[in-house]
Amino acid sequence: MNRHLLLLVLCQGFLLINNVVFIAINGLVGLALAPTAWMSTLPVAGYVAGGALFAPLVARHQRAWGRKRAFQAGLVVAMLSSALCALAAATQRFELLVASTVLAGYYNANAGLYRFAAAELVAPSMKEKAISWVLAGGILGAVAGPNLASGTRDLLAVPFAGAYASLVGIALLSLATISFIHFPPLPLPSPEHPGRSWRELARQPAFLIAVVSAALAYGVMNLLMAATPIAMAQCKHPFSATALVLEWHVLGMFVPSFFTGSLIKRFGVLPVMAVGVVLNAACIAVALSGIELMQFVAALLVLGVGWNFVFIGGTTLLTETYRPEERTTAQATMDTVVMATMTLTSLGSGALVTTQGWTWLNLGSIVPVLLMAAALFWLAGVRRAGRASPAV
Repeated sequence: MNRHLLLLVLCQGFLLINNVVFIAINGLVGLALAPTAWMSTLPVAGYVAGGALFAPLVARHQRAWGRKRAFQAGLVVAMLSSALCALAAATQRFELLVASTVLAGYYNANAGLYRFAAAELVAPSMKEKAISWVLAGGILGAVAGPNLASGTRDLLAVPFAGAYASLVGIALLSLATISFIHFPPLPLPSPEHPGRSWRELARQPAFLIAVVSAALAYGVMNLLMAATPIAMAQCKHPFSATALVLEWHVLGMFVPSFFTGSLIKRFGVLPVMAVGVVLNAACIAVALSGIELMQFVAALLVLGVGWNFVFIGGTTLLTETYRPEERTTAQATMDTVVMATMTLTSLGSGALVTTQGWTWLNLGSIVPVLLMAAALFWLAGVRRAGRASPAV
């Protein structure tokens, strides 16, 4: 742990404050403004769809401007998009809200690279722990995000406009913090070392499974998390209860980060990811058992821990598959696929929870959990076969 890594942990915390506030209110504001109920999660989907659309552009900006300037540009966009979201809520304009969250996706894609930048701030032997520590910064979002959403929801005349406006200040704090971080120069492709394309990288089993597992883990988590505020409102739970559930969920996502890196170093990346898949299945089982507050809390808490194990494992696995000059291509590929998956699940969660209900939403989540299990089982078999082959 060094000063630069600690500051990056803080920036990750600011990112998660932004994300948790968006999670807590985008669906509810969307439900109030959308022409039809199934469109209520379009603002949620817009945020991740924007991330998927902007991820390749972010990779180009990272190569052209370097880590610091690119991260600073993302935070400027965060301030602008949050202000536009506040304006959309205040003027009751659904289309502006969706457009603003799509724009905010640039910040989402940009700050999503904090975890990879963390590995560059420490010795190679510490990369697992650096990734985990930066993601642990999300604990700040777990504690501050729901409370910020609750405390500022009525700050202005229109519900939740004040919550969006408060995110401008959060982005400003993050911009000031990141200005004190020194990032090492990014190795760039050259005629001697041009680097492989994403298609060539994807021919590696480990790269493919790292991307697929991370995308499915985020997809399951987003499918259930994005629908939770709406499902709890349908079940007549107050917004304060929704904020509590989201707080415990985000704590589950990031508190394990203090030891996930150590677990990966001790037991290996695939066993830790496999435990995460089992926890995803446990979340679904708890969610299907009832709709009382504590069942929502327990299900979302377990969901967060499962996501942590699979996502940190997938990120760590990805870092083993590319050369230095290929890192922006590899990282952008993972985040594009992750955010595209989140876009689909955001749209699906709104349609399912408002038309089929919480039960069918959870039953539908069984499919990606089984796909994650199959992917990890396949990669484990490939690696066993590779170790057994005399040619390897």
